[in-house]
Amino acid sequence: MGGEPERYVGVRERRGRLGVRHLLGREVRAGRPEEVASALVALHGSDPAAVYLAVGARLAESVKTVGETERALYEDRALVRMHGMRHTVFVFPAELVAVVHASTGVTVAARERASLVKDMAKAGAPDAVWLAEVEESALAALERRGEATASELALDEPRLREQFAYAAGKSYEGVHTVSTRLLRVLGTEGRVVRGRPLGSWTSSQFRWAVAPTHPELDVAEAQAALLGRWLAACGPATEDDLKWWTGWKVTEVRRALAAIGAQAVALDEGTGWVSAGDVEPVAGPVEPWAALLPALDPTAMGWRQRDWYLAPELRPLLFDRSGNVGPTVWWDGRVVGGWAQRADGEIVWRVLDKEGVGREAEAAIEVEAERLRGWVGATRVTPRFRTPLERELTG
Repeated sequence: MGGEPERYVGVRERRGRLGVRHLLGREVRAGRPEEVASALVALHGSDPAAVYLAVGARLAESVKTVGETERALYEDRALVRMHGMRHTVFVFPAELVAVVHASTGVTVAARERASLVKDMAKAGAPDAVWLAEVEESALAALERRGEATASELALDEPRLREQFAYAAGKSYEGVHTVSTRLLRVLGTEGRVVRGRPLGSWTSSQFRWAVAPTHPELDVAEAQAALLGRWLAACGPATEDDLKWWTGWKVTEVRRALAAIGAQAVALDEGTGWVSAGDVEPVAGPVEPWAALLPALDPTAMGWRQRDWYLAPELRPLLFDRSGNVGPTVWWDGRVVGGWAQRADGEIVWRVLDKEGVGREAEAAIEVEAERLRGWVGATRVTPRFRTPLERELTG
């Protein structure tokens, strides 16, 4: 890794790279959801609708979004919904399951299991030996069923219904059910994954399925592989960006950068990193492009330092208090506003940063709004994490 930065990469080029590598320019749109997930490395999956909206914004034929994404997720299993970086649910290409599990999941899983056992012990609930029996029984039942909800699994293994008090005496005291916490632990351990939702593509209630088998990789090698994939999609990025996106320690980030031979470049905010051999200038899309990206879109959430594509004064309207981005309107590589869907299905949008946004831009944005209306149809989409502008636009 390393050395002095080989050259300066300015804002214009960074926006151009984003437009091409995130499949947002009209001429680079994808044919299949698998291409979108591969280009972006990971699609935020904690809001189910966001996965489809992120795919639809990048498909050449957006009317195929729902059917093709369901095929990739639930028929071909080319895409897998699982826990990943920062203990967040993502949708990954299937070939990255082992890499994500080894690079980030193992550490999180150990912490989650220890927390569950500790919480049960505090509440006087059954011990770890009992829990191990229940989980093996539940996994066997899930294997027999293929896919099942937590309630369905409890029909086969009634001990999953066991409840225990959590944080007794605290303001956030509550009651947890073993099934809820245990399935979460098994998910972080890479033993189960989310299957088909109970309702439509916007539903957040999922069935569970036994995770596809995958090799156990060396942690350092897996971290290098994941960081290499992400830099190819999102580089250049600062060390701070990388630490934030992965959720790793800074020593792990530096080790992975060295392992892949990352090269330094100069950015406005300091030293950035690109994949080996990726220091040459990259041309952006042929024409200026517009996009309506959903809440939690991986492009809007891809970097911790965002001034090069998002003016700081827009953040209070476009983010919630926890740092989750809402639906955004883009023009040629930068966020210029936000959008929402009203109760009657109408897609409405507002430009907040009007610099350089003239008639051409507004016409292109309206084309994207119509494209979105065309495939969403009668479905109503409300972000899981709502932001001030989105609430205001919905009235």
